[in-house]
Amino acid sequence: MNPDGVVDVPDRLALTHGAPHYVRFDNGPEFVAHAVSDWCRFNSAGSLFIDPGSPWQNAWIESFNGRLRDELLNSWFFDSLLEARVIIEDWRTDYNANRPHFAHGELTPAEFALQWTTTHQPQVAERLDHQTGPPQTVRRPST
Repeated sequence: MNPDGVVDVPDRLALTHGAPHYVRFDNGPEFVAHAVSDWCRFNSAGSLFIDPGSPWQNAWIESFNGRLRDELLNSWFFDSLLEARVIIEDWRTDYNANRPHFAHGELTPAEFALQWTTTHQPQVAERLDHQTGPPQTVRRPST
């Protein structure tokens, strides 16, 4: 994925949730690119890098990557890029929407999100009431 593709994700999230205070990165080349650094600066988000050789500092994505590798990538030979994209997207959708997760008390992510939203809605509404000014559109500088 190129740096601009990586920046599209925080752009979409920032439009929905606001820009984060910090963004944690591993030390891959796509994460040290100028586009990502510019996005963090433009959105007043600090950059936090995990220490080299310290995957436990990024445990959630390491767990996801391990499952993706073990359950899908090690057992499939893709005939084309399109086939790989379709099969990986199907797996990702199942992983994020349908599969119960131990960390969520054996609920699917959708069930967990619904439960969390239901139990935390008053706190979320209270935080929104105390925001100052209208929501801002997040734009990144062109690269």
